[in-house]
Amino acid sequence: MIEVRPGGRRRIDRVLDGEYVRGLGGLTLTVLRERRDEAAQEETDLSYLRRLLHARIDIVRAEQQRRSSGGESIVDRLASILSDSALGSSGRHQQLEPSRAGEHRRQAEALVGNSDLTDVGALTGEKLAETLRTYTDEEMSVSTRRREVQAVVDTINAEIAARYAEGKASVDELLDTERGRKAAE
Repeated sequence: MIEVRPGGRRRIDRVLDGEYVRGLGGLTLTVLRERRDEAAQEETDLSYLRRLLHARIDIVRAEQQRRSSGGESIVDRLASILSDSALGSSGRHQQLEPSRAGEHRRQAEALVGNSDLTDVGALTGEKLAETLRTYTDEEMSVSTRRREVQAVVDTINAEIAARYAEGKASVDELLDTERGRKAAE
């Protein structure tokens, strides 16, 4: 389960701290964008972890179905199982790459302890059901945190949009800032 630790140093702790979105009107546009970008990166990482969990859930469910109805091995159907999962995904377009991909893969694998999904056919029915429950519970936790982070991103984006609508910010200023940032690189 993904826990948020008040006062914690992790990015998710900062982003989901109520102070992160309190008093946005008093922040500079630069700080608002930095916070939005930080929250968007957290959303990207949570989305990646969620996709990893969905793939593992789909593999376990496919093995359960194979056992109940017979049929071809999971290995023979793996590409189809994973592509069906990817096609059915919905959500916001992610422009960022996950920043903690390796960490998330290790976290997903650690959920089932010493068992390894490289051979789901070797797992007992009980272990398969337990694995599915573990992955499903974690996916629900990740999805909840992802929605909370999305709300933070939306709140900050609304403040930025309001500044443009009220004339407190301009596209010309944004372009000048971007040109200056690129020149410094």
